[in-house]
Amino acid sequence: MRADRLVAALLLLQQRGRVTAAELAAELEVSVPTARRDLEALSAAGVPVYPQPGRGGGWSLVGGARTDLSGLTSGEAQALFLLVGPAATVSDEAKAALRKLVRALPATFRDDAVAAAGATTIDPARWGDPVRPEPALVRELRPAVIQRRRIRLTYQGRGAERSHRLVEPWGLVDKDGVWYLLAGTDRGRRTYRVDRIIAADTTDELFERPADFDLGTAWGDVVEEMEGRRSRVWATVLVDPRHVPILADQFGRHCHEVGLEPSGRARLRLGGSIPLDLARILAGWGSLVEVLEPQSVRDLLSKLGTELVVAYS
Repeated sequence: MRADRLVAALLLLQQRGRVTAAELAAELEVSVPTARRDLEALSAAGVPVYPQPGRGGGWSLVGGARTDLSGLTSGEAQALFLLVGPAATVSDEAKAALRKLVRALPATFRDDAVAAAGATTIDPARWGDPVRPEPALVRELRPAVIQRRRIRLTYQGRGAERSHRLVEPWGLVDKDGVWYLLAGTDRGRRTYRVDRIIAADTTDELFERPADFDLGTAWGDVVEEMEGRRSRVWATVLVDPRHVPILADQFGRHCHEVGLEPSGRARLRLGGSIPLDLARILAGWGSLVEVLEPQSVRDLLSKLGTELVVAYS
């Protein structure tokens, strides 16, 4: 059950005073049973919502109860605005939402909240790299994710083939400027690179996301699987301990420290997708890194060294 949908239901109740399950379902674009469960969930959570049976009935807030952000502590308010402040630079809508959040705070918290919102900015580009704009297709997919509408994808695979698929968009992920769509299909969960989606048509077909689905957890599983594919070959190397942090930064999660040798050098395990990838990276270290095994990487390093000698002698 979506927290954002429950908040939307509560705000609608505050605005209208009374709504029926059918009216709420139409507003939130969900089924009537789902809307009724949302209202029951609000009541179970302690929100003073109660049903009135019969003609002219519906669901109402007891005494016209309202909610605001006054339940936040000063530290919680600052933490919230540190988080949402950088996002407010994305669009005029985000800026307007931030202003409304500020007005909903107790007056004594507002100055610190405004300061927190402007305390951080995010520069997503690495040094020397251009900023990657958010793909236009992401803005088309996002409403389908929020509204729980199935989409028809035309997808370009790694080869030249194209396929057409009806999927349930569960969530979007920005991975260092590359966007991915996590979706439900008749074959289970699938991950699609947004830049390989040729076309996406949102349908009127609604779906329910699995109750136990969590986007962060699901993406963690995807990353684990993908990183596993990228480290099919492992090399054992010896290196001066002062170079370990550099190799750890270069190889990321594919660098494992084993321990120190009696000679004082550090023993590491370095992973790569194929022996040649490992050899190409390690060749740049010259004699600073000694590869103990596998022999395939040692042989490729020898070959690369010979080629360099021939080219530059």
